Amino acid sequence: MKKKVFTAIGLMSGTSMDGVDLSIIKSDGNNEFVSILDNYWEFDLKIREKLIGLRKKINLYDDLHKYAKELNNLEREITLFHSKLVDRTIRDYKDEIDLIGFHGQTIFHNPDKKISRQLGDGGLLSQLSKKIVINNFRDKDLQNGGQGAPLTPIFHKLISNIISKKYKIDFPINFLNIGGITNITHIGNSFYACDIGPGNCLIDEWTRKNSKLNYDDGGNFAKAGKINELILNQAIDNFRINTYNKSLDVNDFNLSFMRGIDFVDGSATITNFTAYLISKGIEHVIKKTNNKGIYLICGGGRKNTKLIEDINNYLNDKELKLKNIDEYGLDGDFIESQTFAYLAIRSFLKLPVSFPETTGCKSPTIAGMMNKNF
Repeated sequence: MKKKVFTAIGLMSGTSMDGVDLSIIKSDGNNEFVSILDNYWEFDLKIREKLIGLRKKINLYDDLHKYAKELNNLEREITLFHSKLVDRTIRDYKDEIDLIGFHGQTIFHNPDKKISRQLGDGGLLSQLSKKIVINNFRDKDLQNGGQGAPLTPIFHKLISNIISKKYKIDFPINFLNIGGITNITHIGNSFYACDIGPGNCLIDEWTRKNSKLNYDDGGNFAKAGKINELILNQAIDNFRINTYNKSLDVNDFNLSFMRGIDFVDGSATITNFTAYLISKGIEHVIKKTNNKGIYLICGGGRKNTKLIEDINNYLNDKELKLKNIDEYGLDGDFIESQTFAYLAIRSFLKLPVSFPETTGCKSPTIAGMMNKNF
């Protein structure tokens, strides 16, 4: 008997806090996948400023209670923003939407406290859209001993099979996702994933702090600058990721070591430091899995050509292929929003979304909370 194919919307707002990625996919929650539509909307400037301001305030678990009123008000604003995008999409897209996977905006993530707080009211979005909404994807994994991240690996596994067949690529296939945080998924004889370090978060923060822009487009500022070797070596000596079995948050990294340096030289230095940490993470995965294979780069960081160049220079391995995922028929900007559409389907079907090999949970975990508020 043929499995039902669902049409789902996935909504993702990443650590850059710049806006919302929206995708529509068709999938059976297992092996079938078709990308239908991808779109991006920037947050209103006021929402973005409130988000960045609140994230700076919320560093401890107790801060969630201290700023509860601000969080609740902003959560409503963010949900209404998402609702407008969903309404517009449903109006323009004629086929029936079965489910919505609503990630929300992460404002605090602490696996040790077993809490990951995303701003986004699934019940309200369900009421406004008149659709079943699945949200709160990380909580059950945390309660089951996991890190609550990364959640993309099961979707990476699906698309690796599609890419392998279509482009005749042998396994292992690795996904290097450079978002605010960088994570890797390895698919071969083993299935393994982990966060490995910062992605765009330090570069974006430095750019926002020293210019009127939100990110270093293409790594052009870094290309114009000169690396400050003293600051770089101090950063490398003083900051090490000692274990790769913990999920990372943007609050795990800061720019306290970046003093007495101008903007473009700082851009070059912080980009190179980020590349160093990513290269060490790749080396860890190679050692852990005893395999190299191809690395498909997704996320906004793949567009920073200076960052990719620096990673390659640190790896200095001609056998290791870092390839932009866009070369293989997928848009690297929307892998995560597609993921949450896929996870919504799996959650609805009571299929696991996280695994001991990907988040460290005790057993495969069925996650997500279903909201049917209409």
